[in-house]
Amino acid sequence: MVIKASAAVEIRQLVAALGGGDDVRREAAIARLAVIGARGVDRLIAAYGSASDRGEKTAILRALEPAGDRRTAAIARAAMAEGGDLAVAGAAALRALLDSRHGPTANEALDTLVAAALNPAGEHRVRRASLEALQDMPEDIQARVAAALQDDPDPALEGGPVGLPRDAADAAAVWRDALEGRFPDSPVLLREVVQHRAEAEALGALQKMIDALRAHEGSPLAEAKRADWRAVRGALHQALALRESRVAVYDLRETIEQTRGPLPVSFLAALHAVGDASCLEPLAAAYARASEADARWRHQIGETFRAISRRDKVTRRHAAIRRIASRWPDAARELLGGTPSRRVP
Repeated sequence: MVIKASAAVEIRQLVAALGGGDDVRREAAIARLAVIGARGVDRLIAAYGSASDRGEKTAILRALEPAGDRRTAAIARAAMAEGGDLAVAGAAALRALLDSRHGPTANEALDTLVAAALNPAGEHRVRRASLEALQDMPEDIQARVAAALQDDPDPALEGGPVGLPRDAADAAAVWRDALEGRFPDSPVLLREVVQHRAEAEALGALQKMIDALRAHEGSPLAEAKRADWRAVRGALHQALALRESRVAVYDLRETIEQTRGPLPVSFLAALHAVGDASCLEPLAAAYARASEADARWRHQIGETFRAISRRDKVTRRHAAIRRIASRWPDAARELLGGTPSRRVP
């Protein structure tokens, strides 16, 4: 297909926008490339091959999906093997190929999606995406898939392509994956699921996810969005605190001990509600480390420290208070109600 020079320039600029950090430009580029269709496929496929960022690859697949071009098949299948948001986008791209006029392409897309949907070791949300992609297939195919899922341990897959309502099933899949330490590429997605499910989930499940999230925060995959992943962990702690549970106080205590600088306010909110005397020394240390530029953070620490002291009836004779007074005398005077010092410990 011959592409005019002006169109080629536009396509090149749109493809470049898929890898930028501007969400609005990226979404606009995806929409415009969907209109351009087949003329942009070759450049999109080339861009996918050179991209190293998973977010950029996901955006490229989303831009390719509406074209339903068989040239997309190979990278869509490769994306399915990479997991996470990329695999979900790959499933959507393969869905567009199920009615391809090129028989081998349609058959390959069907085989890939069915295999992913029936894979008991696969990510729950990728299996859900694969089932969703199969929902418009003939009834005999849907029936065979449903029969194969009859005894599947994942309740979100029960009934095959037509099971739980889509939103509920997708949220359940994200939740189950996260419990197993398999997180979506976007922390925003998981935080939305946490906000809707944490209130009713078992306390042990919330604790398990907190531990998994903390491990994930330290991984290279989370580096670019570490603060956002930590905010999700803070939301889980706040959910536990609202239920007056102390099952994960150890994580709150260790996070305060090990983190330099302010944390999401949800951590201190949880400590304010369920922290115990073992948290006082880490809080005092954080208070002493904080600079005067972090006045709001220091104030929040102080309020949390005093709330725990009152609740646990901790007096100045308590061993923790004596250790704090010995190690951080200025902080101790301020935290215990003395005149705030202008010195930065």
